[in-house]
Amino acid sequence: MADLGVHLRILGSRVRSQLAYPVSFGLDALGQAIAQANELAVILVVFAQVESLGGFTRDEVLLIYGFAGISFGLADLAVGQLDELPRWIRTGELDVLLARPLGLLPQLMTSDLQLRRLGRAAVGAVVLVVVLVQGEVEPTPLNALLILGTPLIGATITSAIWVVTCSVSFWVIEGREIANAFTYGSQLTTSYPITVFGPWLRGLLCFAVPSAFVAYFPALALLDRPDPLGLPHALRYASPLVAVAAVLAAALVWRTAVRHYQGAGS
Repeated sequence: MADLGVHLRILGSRVRSQLAYPVSFGLDALGQAIAQANELAVILVVFAQVESLGGFTRDEVLLIYGFAGISFGLADLAVGQLDELPRWIRTGELDVLLARPLGLLPQLMTSDLQLRRLGRAAVGAVVLVVVLVQGEVEPTPLNALLILGTPLIGATITSAIWVVTCSVSFWVIEGREIANAFTYGSQLTTSYPITVFGPWLRGLLCFAVPSAFVAYFPALALLDRPDPLGLPHALRYASPLVAVAAVLAAALVWRTAVRHYQGAGS
């Protein structure tokens, strides 16, 4: 509990420092929102030419995009700082963190919290609200629970993927590009139905890197439509269990990677 208090105070100081300059913060958040909206523009342009994509209508794809956008934005806010892990290792700054009586991962997560990353989540939230207002989803208690829980569960799965892939930096000097292929690459793959991808990539997204559980399967449950691929019905409600498994796997990989680390020699 004492460690939690320390991290909360650090986070509080980060938030206050960024909100001290509201105009700068607003412009930074707007820039993040515009970057996120680029993928939205691509989807709208595609649907200007076709009626469906992978068997899904425009609003159904936008529902998936909304969930994926919120999940990625929240995950980026929570663990996006791990992108700097190769630099921390190369410069020896990681050794300083390891000498402190605090957990390494929480220290890295609170090292450079960037509130502007909420701009990415905001775009997804706006799209999700627009789709829901259009009546694509039947208003039931179960659907309400899915709508509220899916972004948080999706952010947890995405964060776990982020931690696992960034752990590669403990073995590979410049592992950032490898990690980015899965972290920022997952933003693209989670924003579309997995039916648009080839068989081997669908298998990768469903069972190796569980990106399909971020938005695709929960969207199927909300839309109450069968899976075009004929996958088991239970998968559409399996995201919470997948999130727990992903967190446990990420914790195991992270602990193994930190134990492997022998210092930068500084």
